[in-house]
Amino acid sequence: MIYTVTLNPSLDYIVEAERFSKGALNRLSKELVLPGGKGNNVSMVLKNLGVESTAMGFAAGFTGYQMETMLRERGIQTDFILLPEGNSRINMKIFSREDGVETEINGCGPEISETAVEELKQKLKQLTEGDTLVLAGSIPPSLPDTIYEEVCREESCKGVKVIVDAEKTLLERVLKYQPFLVKPNHHELGQMFDTEIRTKEDAFLYGERLLEKGAKNVLVSMAGDGAVFLGEGGERFRMQAPAGTVVNSVGAGDSMVAGFLAGTERGLTKEAAFEMAVCCGSACAFLKGLPTESDVERVLQSRKEDR
Repeated sequence: MIYTVTLNPSLDYIVEAERFSKGALNRLSKELVLPGGKGNNVSMVLKNLGVESTAMGFAAGFTGYQMETMLRERGIQTDFILLPEGNSRINMKIFSREDGVETEINGCGPEISETAVEELKQKLKQLTEGDTLVLAGSIPPSLPDTIYEEVCREESCKGVKVIVDAEKTLLERVLKYQPFLVKPNHHELGQMFDTEIRTKEDAFLYGERLLEKGAKNVLVSMAGDGAVFLGEGGERFRMQAPAGTVVNSVGAGDSMVAGFLAGTERGLTKEAAFEMAVCCGSACAFLKGLPTESDVERVLQSRKEDR
């Protein structure tokens, strides 16, 4: 079974305006509300690709209730810990058609007690060898930056495949526990080594460093420049981003994680799973929401026709 953990989930309010002007009244032309957070995005895309998962984490207040309700309405199993106080975040994504600029405003989220953290750890103790655990996204200010490390320490001992998609320090701390997959973008990879990743060769060079530190597989997303993949068995793949018009960046990286997971669940080779990951991420970028299986298949087919 696949389990996704989102420690700071949200309701995402995605809106579009003809133009966005600071300090003025802005009228919206389109709006969309989705359950948000990187782990939740992975679960939703997995469901769209026909792969079951259980979404976990913390939920609080009416926003947390609505977030979990919307996941269940999509047929996703949930096992969130309900916090007694506060509200889960509302994150706003504003797209201005006039200049193509996207602005994000993210909420704070609730306080999470040590008791709630311990309850989550107890739930995770139920995972067994063969299960997959996805740890994705930022953590709330009330949690220590060792939280992913603490979870990985326990799960790696049980043979659980751990996937981590997180920023610099959170990712660095888990590498010694040999996560099955880490997925930094090129900016995050550069920050880890105090450098700038400009080319795929750069991504390979510093991706190798992550393998040396313990990661079993490394997937580096590079926005419009595509992605690279490095595996512990010596696999080295690169791929250009499929052709298309980018209209949205929200959830593209999470879609890549889901695409790779779905590919491995279907028994694909690492190279084929990598291709599915990139096409899944691109399909998301070409949409205003998260991709369905038909969206991903269209991108895969167009890539085959371009060869």
